[in-house]
Amino acid sequence: MKRRAFVQVMAATTASCSLAGRLPEVNRHLKRVSLELYSVRAEMRKDPEGTLTAVRAMGYDDVELLWSFGNFGRTNEQVKAALASTGLKAPSAHINPSLLTTDWQKSLDAAVSLGQEYLIAPSLTGTEKTLDDWKRWADIFNTAGAAARKSGVWLGFHNEPNHMTPIDGVVPLDLFLQRTDPTAVRFQLDAGNMRMGGGDPMKYLRDHTDRFWSFHLKDVVADNSRDTELGQGTVDFHALLGMVRDIDHKPCVVEQEGSTAPMDSARRNLQYMRALSF
Repeated sequence: MKRRAFVQVMAATTASCSLAGRLPEVNRHLKRVSLELYSVRAEMRKDPEGTLTAVRAMGYDDVELLWSFGNFGRTNEQVKAALASTGLKAPSAHINPSLLTTDWQKSLDAAVSLGQEYLIAPSLTGTEKTLDDWKRWADIFNTAGAAARKSGVWLGFHNEPNHMTPIDGVVPLDLFLQRTDPTAVRFQLDAGNMRMGGGDPMKYLRDHTDRFWSFHLKDVVADNSRDTELGQGTVDFHALLGMVRDIDHKPCVVEQEGSTAPMDSARRNLQYMRALSF
């Protein structure tokens, strides 16, 4: 095709797309993929350094640490050394919420030393039985989140299935989204957990786009009773990730909790995510 004809075709295509209210779609892929270490917890208990080496060899870029598991018996210095030796990054960690009221600054200093951007509470303490309990925790998160920002760290909250169970007609996650300060607290959307709790992750992402800054990539079977390997369940990751603005700067974390062969599943899950366009 001659240059003039090519230019005319491209101009016509752009014009028609503009008239339709959109630009031509561009296939995107995740630039970085993280693995939630809970997915390979048995292997991490046996051999943390060896498991991290294997995870990196699979092709993962990042991992999400488990401070709530004591990093499998490793000190922060040992974790830092293991990450350096493998080339993995750990931009986020799941923490016990008790840290928010127990020498929180010490935890923030540790996060900074490990190069972490997010400390994320995956649940509360199990005592949040009433809406007043959830309101009290929201106040705690706002205070702790403000302190975290002064250290250059973000405090996050991760949804579990039971966070969708109404209390006195109110969904706890909705209350938490409403009462926490967006300048201090961010949220990690676990798509699988949302489905297992009876919620719609696409709707939550549409309604609260500016609150979700990290994502757990978890698939679930048709009856929402358990998770499964990515692409084998009902979560539409093509549509979900396609909705995320500035996705290259938002941690995307693979998690499968119930695999009988965790390392094999972790490998296949990564292959699925690498091949996925959105």
